[in-house]
Amino acid sequence: MHVPDDAPARCPVCDAEYDSVSEHDAGLLVNLLDNERYRRVCFDPVLVDGEARVRFYHHTHGQTTLTDSGETTPVDAHLE
Repeated sequence: MHVPDDAPARCPVCDAEYDSVSEHDAGLLVNLLDNERYRRVCFDPVLVDGEARVRFYHHTHGQTTLTDSGETTPVDAHLE
């Protein structure tokens, strides 16, 4: 796992604020059931020096809103 130096200010997947970003170049497992810190993680595949990587943008519960259908949206989505 690597923390990229060139991470954008907002998530490139959902355009919301995020708590942290990590970059992975090998196998990984994701399980957010009953996660006390994060409600959603967005995945963004990138190329770094010609190598495939996946960046994870970790969104806290406070940075997302849970809709009636169980979907999560950015807190500021109502402003669009």
